[in-house]
Amino acid sequence: MALACCFFTCAEAARAFFVFGDSLVDNGNNNYLATTARADSPPYGIDYPTRRPTGRFSNGLNIPDFISRAIGSESTLPYLSPELNGENLLVGANFASAGIGILNDTGIQFVNIIRIFRQLEYFQEYQQRVAALIGEEQAQSLVNGALVLITLGGNDFVNNYYLVPFSARSRQFNLPDYVKYLISEYKKILRKLYDLGARRVLVTGTGPLGCVPAELAQRSRNGECSAELQRAASLFNPQLVQIIRQLNSEIGSDVFIGANTQQMSNNFISNPQAFGFVTSKVACCGQGPYNGLGLCTVASNLCPNRDEYAFWDPFHPSERANSIITRQILSGTTEYMYPMNLSTILAMDSKN
Repeated sequence: MALACCFFTCAEAARAFFVFGDSLVDNGNNNYLATTARADSPPYGIDYPTRRPTGRFSNGLNIPDFISRAIGSESTLPYLSPELNGENLLVGANFASAGIGILNDTGIQFVNIIRIFRQLEYFQEYQQRVAALIGEEQAQSLVNGALVLITLGGNDFVNNYYLVPFSARSRQFNLPDYVKYLISEYKKILRKLYDLGARRVLVTGTGPLGCVPAELAQRSRNGECSAELQRAASLFNPQLVQIIRQLNSEIGSDVFIGANTQQMSNNFISNPQAFGFVTSKVACCGQGPYNGLGLCTVASNLCPNRDEYAFWDPFHPSERANSIITRQILSGTTEYMYPMNLSTILAMDSKN
């Protein structure tokens, strides 16, 4: 029992943190899978403390890393990492996997990825492992007291509905009905997270889907964002806030907190200079127009100063853009955070 006590006092120091979702928040799970959706070779990680690729789709830190810092914790390890055992388990775990979406058929071209239902199964498995370490009651209290981040939805548009012209899903649904379907499926996922013990869940909306360099390269004549993809994001995000409102009122508590990452990103996309960026159209790493085609590899164009670029590769924000988004999650007004920002939650929870 002495071991359990020692473990638990360590866990008390900072709250556990769990991450679910796609490549925006994957800390390296896909490194352990036979998939093409990987970020395990240079120049990924060029600005990470080790200067090496980690499986994060970033030149350095991603949003979960910045949130971990904000709650005074180490970055969570990927769930598939062999190092995730013993005391490391008490920090939390990152279950995210690049390429996945709300729907099971999103990202099928990437073959082996951890779909969201599987991420939730891993979360149950994780809880059993922690219970074996510190006992059921302590494990439950660790999970109930944890902060959770979930980021889903972008791939359901980019890597499903709009992946190819006349995709199966676009033949099945017009856009407003597809969004409704996605939202109803997302609501079930969030409810399941609650049933598994999550009590503080940050839910991000989709980013600015039509403005990422990959879409500019394929759909833009002179650098304007793709209206159709922007429309998808602007239909999806308000409905996501509606289900957050519904779920919170059904539960009778502010369990789910919406983060309007589209709006946060739109600020530096429409006025990059105000945020110290030189461009929000050209990716730092890539090839073709706007460096928006193909993957970021050793053979790609690579910008010398990553901090000047809002986008690191054709789809993902740079480390600096991630830090700006996280700042808004922490202290943004209700324009960005519903019903409150993360700093308010942390202050409230520390009083309980």
